[in-house]
Amino acid sequence: QVQLVESGGGLVQAGGSLRLSCAASGRTFQSYTMGWFRQAPGKEREFVAGISWNGGSTYYKDSVKGRFTASRDNAKNTAYLQMNSLKPEDTAVYYCAADNVLWRIATIADEYDIWGQGTQVTVSS
Repeated sequence: QVQLVESGGGLVQAGGSLRLSCAASGRTFQSYTMGWFRQAPGKEREFVAGISWNGGSTYYKDSVKGRFTASRDNAKNTAYLQMNSLKPEDTAVYYCAADNVLWRIATIADEYDIWGQGTQVTVSS
């Protein structure tokens, strides 16, 4: 089973960019679909983006399409979320998660088996 550690969060002005990384331990990283979620204060955790085990498929929440890009490097056991044109409403704790069902990109948090600790993203206006 992998363990996940996110990094790359921080404070950025509206319109700026950040790249989140999700480093996985273990040698089975490519056996997982990877998802990115976020949770703002007082709100439910929500799906942001997902990427299939080989990077061949991605899926995004409508509000981030065209601004966020999910990618992965299986040789480095790392998933990425490039976030451009950030908006104040993107402010949240961002989590990466792993799903051992390879034929789907799930959008429901309960479908994911393993979670990272989260990284804070704050976008100022």
